[in-house]
Amino acid sequence: QVQLVESGGGLVQTGGSLRLSCAASGSFLRIVLMGWYRQAPGKQRELVATITSSSTTTYADSVKDRFTISRGNAKNTMYLQMNSLKPEDTAVYYCSAFTVRDYWGQGTQVTVSS
Repeated sequence: QVQLVESGGGLVQTGGSLRLSCAASGSFLRIVLMGWYRQAPGKQRELVATITSSSTTTYADSVKDRFTISRGNAKNTMYLQMNSLKPEDTAVYYCSAFTVRDYWGQGTQVTVSS
């Protein structure tokens, strides 16, 4: 079992920055893949970025060059540095982790005002 807790969401103006954190705890051997997803009102959940245990990253086209995903030294933590935020980035952001199955956090709200 893996428990994921996100933090760092909030309200920011267009062009501002936020840093999301995700901490994983529980009983597991190794987290193979971690990622950030988001879901805006009335829309499906979408991939934002992923990072493997060897720190290979992928990004959605909509966030490339603005967002940076990283993992902490403990490898059980993950971050999403979000710069140049836009109103369309407004969503609930979810942390995910894959060991032998997917686990999800409870989500953190990010609101970007115009």
